[in-house]
Amino acid sequence: MQIQDVKRSTPQKKSRQIGRGGKRGTTAGRGTKGQKARAGSKIRPNLRDQIKKIPKLRGYKFQSKNEKPTPVNLETIEKLFVDGASVNPASLAEKKIISRKGGRFPQVKVLGGGTIAKKVSVSGCLVSAAAREKIEKAGGKIN
Repeated sequence: MQIQDVKRSTPQKKSRQIGRGGKRGTTAGRGTKGQKARAGSKIRPNLRDQIKKIPKLRGYKFQSKNEKPTPVNLETIEKLFVDGASVNPASLAEKKIISRKGGRFPQVKVLGGGTIAKKVSVSGCLVSAAAREKIEKAGGKIN
């Protein structure tokens, strides 16, 4: 046996030839016209099209981490609290006016909506100027 008589056990794979075929050298198996028929065939990524469809967001992109205080009007304090009571976040949560957020009381701001005739002492809350005036006029305190 000589070297030219040795045969391989598996047949040799033929490399696929690109750009042959079609009828008489027209499309070369690429269909007709357009981006996919061109050499290189760099198709625009799908992700870019999705990004382009999303509208641009204008302005400042980050929301403030500081939570806005929960508003409580004077008319709700007038209805639910007795004369001489102390108004604070714990007592407001007890009366179900506010609820705990993440196991702690949120910041509360007393607003001047409505009227008040009861003497109440407000502590641990932010108070608007109109509410401060009405509470002090009724004989209440703000700590």
